[in-house]
Amino acid sequence: MAGGSVELVSLTKRFTEVAVDNIDLHVASGEFFSLLGPSGCGKTTTLRLIAGFEQPTSGRILLDGADVSAVPPHRRNVNTVFQSYALFPFLTVFDNVAFGLRNKNLAKADQRKRVYEALELVHLRPFDQRRPSQLSGGQQQRVALARALVLQPAVLLLDEPLGALDAKLRRSLKVELKTLQERVGITFLYVTHDQEEALTMSDRLAVMRDGRIVQIGTPTDVYEEPADTYVADFLGTSNLMPVDLVSRGPGARCEVRLGDCVLTVEHAGVNTPDHAHAVIRPERVRIEEFGSVGANRVPAMVERLVYLGSSTQVFLRLAAGTDVQALLPNDGDPSTLVQGTPVHAYLAPDALRVLPGGAMATDAPDLPQAS
Repeated sequence: MAGGSVELVSLTKRFTEVAVDNIDLHVASGEFFSLLGPSGCGKTTTLRLIAGFEQPTSGRILLDGADVSAVPPHRRNVNTVFQSYALFPFLTVFDNVAFGLRNKNLAKADQRKRVYEALELVHLRPFDQRRPSQLSGGQQQRVALARALVLQPAVLLLDEPLGALDAKLRRSLKVELKTLQERVGITFLYVTHDQEEALTMSDRLAVMRDGRIVQIGTPTDVYEEPADTYVADFLGTSNLMPVDLVSRGPGARCEVRLGDCVLTVEHAGVNTPDHAHAVIRPERVRIEEFGSVGANRVPAMVERLVYLGSSTQVFLRLAAGTDVQALLPNDGDPSTLVQGTPVHAYLAPDALRVLPGGAMATDAPDLPQAS
């Protein structure tokens, strides 16, 4: 199977409101690309436009360089896997997978060969005569994948296909899905609101808000270098602290005031406003004994501890009144922290970023038609 490239050029879709707002995007052949965002951000509408289930108000959709904006869905070399697998309950696994081949004018031997190849890909060859009701949720999801892959599309579109599964099964299938994509080599365009799914599987991802793409990059780049407070707040847990700019240093360095403390920040934009947000990830917050001295150390109080198994989540209240989370690995050493313990939080300069934008991910409007 060969992958296909996808290019969106000034793509716009209007319902009663603008669902997709003039977006430009290029997905390379063979890439695992995710559209990530909350409900109402336009990610599913974008997927439906690529599939041909919706027609764009303006703009173009190119598949392998050919404009397919006006081409009906059945003539586009793409296939879609939905959250609802829509398997035929009265058909066997084999017949469910073979269903799409019936109009391909293939000999029965060729159809059978392609069906079993698809079932081998998803490790369901021994289950070919079972019906969907005899399968687990994860197995049903694999049947839906095999049914899409048997048609050998250039691009596979996946609309939150793991959303109906329990958390443990989702974790295991995320790894399997990425492995499968690498084996078949076709382009996967994946829609999700689950940040962990996007970070785990994607070669690149796009964070969306209000029908627009806010940031595109590799999972590492977007997580470590969010474009603004919206991206930082949505992708992973972030500590967003309102700060005032004190001075600008060389390069991207600056100093900001958090309450009575002045913090050095190594990552700040040249257009950093006087009133902004400093952000630091919980795993980068270091908790030290109260009275620790040195730069970027802020007095704090332990408000709550949450045991997560592999780590402990510590909720701190800084002297400036800001709430901050820290994540401590459970490495076997007993912790002396309890609720009410006074501490100092060390916010390392290289872990801090000053970001523009006051909007948080929770501010995104809920537009069901544009999910």
